[in-house]
Amino acid sequence: MLFLQIRMEKNKYFIAIVPPNPLQQELMGLKQELSLNFNTRGALRSPAHITLHMPFDLEGKKEARFLDAVSQLSFKVHPFEIFLSDFGVFEPRVLFVNLNPSESLLSLREMLVQWVKSNFAIYNQSDDIRGFHPHITIAFRDFKKQMFYAAWAQFKTRVFSGSFICNEIQLLKFESGKWIPVSAIPLIQ
Repeated sequence: MLFLQIRMEKNKYFIAIVPPNPLQQELMGLKQELSLNFNTRGALRSPAHITLHMPFDLEGKKEARFLDAVSQLSFKVHPFEIFLSDFGVFEPRVLFVNLNPSESLLSLREMLVQWVKSNFAIYNQSDDIRGFHPHITIAFRDFKKQMFYAAWAQFKTRVFSGSFICNEIQLLKFESGKWIPVSAIPLIQ
């Protein structure tokens, strides 16, 4: 007997806070500077962001159900300010902009992770591995060790500051080699 195997296409998503312009442009400028000077391009595939839920796969009916639920979702967290300050690293590959985690950010993330887990059985792997260390990555993964340490030598004393009001989070989808925001999830006003 011949069985037809139908392969469902899996799509990758993640959920993040995406800073607005002009801060977004400034952060993307840092990514471009690192790409040009230190030959690292991986971080250019996404807008500058604070990851709240690591990437996960969705397909078929589960994807349709997830996208429908996200379009109706709102978190009971009031908009809050996020403060960025200077730079940090996860040796030997990740360079990031630090941020000061607030109770609102931690609460929002916890609500989001619980909602995804309880409604869709999707788990946030970073909880098991490293815990939550909010930051905005500006270079990672394809950073060669030698280049990483050369970049860190320049950035560890460099000053950076900024802030923005977080009033929504974004669902991003991996399409054509880039992460694209596809849905905004508002916070209560």
